[in-house]
This record gives sequence, C-alpha cells and structure tokens, in this order.
Amino acid sequence: MSTLYEQLTSETYKSTFFDASAPHALIDVRQPDEYAEARIPGAVLIPLGELEARIAEVPTDLPVVLVCRSGGRSAMAAELLRSKQFSGTLYNLEGGTMGWVRAGNAYDSGEA
Repeated sequence: MSTLYEQLTSETYKSTFFDASAPHALIDVRQPDEYAEARIPGAVLIPLGELEARIAEVPTDLPVVLVCRSGGRSAMAAELLRSKQFSGTLYNLEGGTMGWVRAGNAYDSGEA
C-alpha cells in the first residue's frame, strides 16, 4: 500500500462491507460515552488513547475500517498504526459515525 490509509465514504462502506457482510474489522476510536450514544453496528471500541497498548487486538488479516465521530481521530489512529509498522489494509471512514447516522443508516446505542 502506497498510502497510510484509504478514505472510505459511508456509502462505499455500506455497499462494500456492511450490506455485503464482507469480512472486516470496524474499530471505533472514540470515548466510551460517545460509543454508547451512537455507533455503527459491529463496531469494536478501542479508544484512541488506548490504541497503542491494544494494537495486538487489531487484526492484520482483515481490512480494518477506523471510525470516530467525524473522521479526524480515526485518521490519527491510522497514522499511529502505520507508525507501529501495522501492515494490514486500513480505511478511514469519512464523516465518521455522525456522517453514517446523518445518511440515515442503522446504528446502535446504549452500553455495549
């Protein structure tokens, strides 16, 4: 991969991974209270501040889609993973969870 990560729109994520049930890991790097408020179904919470210590939980054998509230922290998460020699395929979800929700897509809420 020539870039740190690829940008992925909510529409492309939905058609390529979500609706297709394609194998992937969806990692939400927000804080627990944000995650409880609204999250994309199937998202696993690993807050950005814990990511480096929990890097072993990020699969290298599946595409990894990183998501936050609007796309900024997830881009930072991708950069962090690459700086630690993470070799898997990384995507950053443009617009984050709020973009997903605004587009009318299904979401979960409450404690995980």
